[in-house]
Amino acid sequence: MSLALILAASTFTAEPEDAPARLDPVVTTATASQTPLSDIPMSVSVISGDELDFASAYLGAEDVTDLLTGVEAAVANGTQVAFQIRGIGAVDHQALTPGAAAVYSDGVLLATNVQTGLMLYDLAGVEVLKGPQGTLFGRNASSGAISFLTARPGDGQSRYVRAGYGNLERTDVEGAYGDSVNNFSFRLAGRYLSRDAALDNTGGPDAAGGVRDEFGLRLGLNWEDALGGKLLVRTHYEEDNGINAAPRNDTLDLSDHEISVGRDGIQDTDNAFYGTSAEYTRDIGAWSLTSLTAFEGFHQAYGFDFDGATALFGNPQLSANLSYLRDFRQYSQEVRLKTERAGGSTLFGVYAAQEDFSQTYTIWCGELDPDTLLGTCPYVGAASRAGPAPVSDGAAMTLVTDIRQDRKVLAAFTYNEFALSDRLTATVGARITQEKIEGAGAGRHIFDDGIVGYNNVGGLGLASGSNKIDDTQLTGNLALAYKTGAGTAYVSVANSYKSAGFNGEVQNNAAHFSDEGLFDAESVTAYEAGFKAKPSAHVVWNAALFWQDYDSPQARIFVNFPIPGGGSITSNSLSNLDAATVYGLDADFSWQATESLSLNGGLTLLDTEIDQTSDIGGNAAKFDGKPLPFAPETSATLGGRYDVALTPSVTGHLSVHAKYRSRYYLDPEGLEARSQKGFTTLQAEAGIRLEDSGVDVTIWGRNLTDEDYALSGYGFIGYDTFRSDPRTYGIRVGYSF
Repeated sequence: MSLALILAASTFTAEPEDAPARLDPVVTTATASQTPLSDIPMSVSVISGDELDFASAYLGAEDVTDLLTGVEAAVANGTQVAFQIRGIGAVDHQALTPGAAAVYSDGVLLATNVQTGLMLYDLAGVEVLKGPQGTLFGRNASSGAISFLTARPGDGQSRYVRAGYGNLERTDVEGAYGDSVNNFSFRLAGRYLSRDAALDNTGGPDAAGGVRDEFGLRLGLNWEDALGGKLLVRTHYEEDNGINAAPRNDTLDLSDHEISVGRDGIQDTDNAFYGTSAEYTRDIGAWSLTSLTAFEGFHQAYGFDFDGATALFGNPQLSANLSYLRDFRQYSQEVRLKTERAGGSTLFGVYAAQEDFSQTYTIWCGELDPDTLLGTCPYVGAASRAGPAPVSDGAAMTLVTDIRQDRKVLAAFTYNEFALSDRLTATVGARITQEKIEGAGAGRHIFDDGIVGYNNVGGLGLASGSNKIDDTQLTGNLALAYKTGAGTAYVSVANSYKSAGFNGEVQNNAAHFSDEGLFDAESVTAYEAGFKAKPSAHVVWNAALFWQDYDSPQARIFVNFPIPGGGSITSNSLSNLDAATVYGLDADFSWQATESLSLNGGLTLLDTEIDQTSDIGGNAAKFDGKPLPFAPETSATLGGRYDVALTPSVTGHLSVHAKYRSRYYLDPEGLEARSQKGFTTLQAEAGIRLEDSGVDVTIWGRNLTDEDYALSGYGFIGYDTFRSDPRTYGIRVGYSF
């Protein structure tokens, strides 16, 4: 793959004699306005145009990583997505904290990893900013930002309906309709998706292999003349009513795309996601005002077989199943003022948010009685939570953990561009953020006689408590960009952070909400030097070298917490490593080779290393010198599209896109047994379109190489991994009008 990119790059300066087609300038909204990609002094990837056609076959937001290099997605608990950009980003299954990569939908932050696996439909583009963010819009982020943009209502908007069928009994229906009347326009879009289990369950019901049953609706109302400006109101609602795929336990001898679990852990999913936003823009003298008011929320009830087996080591009492019941509300307000001037531009902004989160987490053995919350056997981890003085002589059966968290965020930011000469531009950005986080909860165990006790591991006190985090951070960025005859060279430095927080899983004792039981904020300072070039009307290429100082990386690890009077207890928690370094190369190209043929590709070379000197629980030897998880040393993409006129009124196309990932590790211990060896995925589609009637027919395929790879992993009894879907394919018929 790398060799193919190099060979393609060697042709960039050649001007094809038979290629009158031109590459359209790529613009991005990343700077809060339409800006040419070549003018931004940072690494930005934009998925638009023909590449978006692949998204019609995608199941969720995580699938877009197949089109990007240096960007990965760890999918935990079946549906929770944590993105890693250039190796930065904790692989964690709790839902209390925002990710290292801030994820936005139409400018609105999706604050938890429950929301970041959003259903994709009526998509207009995807923009990825690599490196620390926070001075342009939204929330601070230590690794970067990913923005999903949907089609806006307005003049000339598309209207379509599509229906498809594929293997695994997949049914997919999507459509959008809109119209404009005077200064008002609207757009209604929706999608329905169903599919049978993708993985083969050799130990029980097929449904444990992951069933999809979901739909989404989005309505946009746009007034071109409202209160002296423009007003766009969007509202959306999505449901997921399928069944989460169970993980695979590594003690089992299974083939590709196989799992083996019983029926006791299979649970229906009842997830609902909803939100409303109002975007108001107007000019005030030389300034442009943008106000974005938003509400986002979700209700989630789901679970799965936690141990990933029917009876580990032949012992059915090693069974473990879990469920989550979550509710979340997020209210946010952002206001930006921007002015353009002959010598550059200035942006000022404020961001405020209130988030309310609650969760009940239950883990049990065997079949669960929903009234008593008792399983048919004792959960193997329950007895140890009862502590030295159990409240019952019976057997501890089930663990139940409750947590509530309130987060308030207030930030002010500025982003400024100064023309120092005709060719040299300086960029200066700054942000100050205050976060107040309040957490409270309790951990309980239920005995077989119905008596409920609070967890008290080590006799340190009952697992019930609360705490507060009050943190203020100053971050920013500096850049210089110099335009040459061949392109734009730039250097930059940027700093940002990911919030501190509380662990949201099993609470062992009173120490859970003590300062030792919390995790600190992580921060990243990134240094980058790059070049953006368009040597001809047919070719664009970009390259950047980067170095990132990663302080206090958040990671889910087994860590020893000190206890009063000496000694310590061990807990699997989201905690902080000491530090890490990340450096590498990003490069990409687009080439309109002929009128019919376009090619694109990317390459990211990455080197990550953990620097661990703290030795509590032997962590120095365990983590020092190891790579960061989900940080393959090499990721590369290569794709192309060929368009052909079959007749004057019938056109056809063939698109192919491949991504290679070298070996990556699933957690920071860097063990080969907990790694995913390198692999290549391939997606393709071929279609014809009847131009006069607006009808198109497309056949598509994903993971055509049929790779079985790990999406995430965790340790329990053995090691469990969530697995990728096998090869999928189908046919889609569309009508545009």
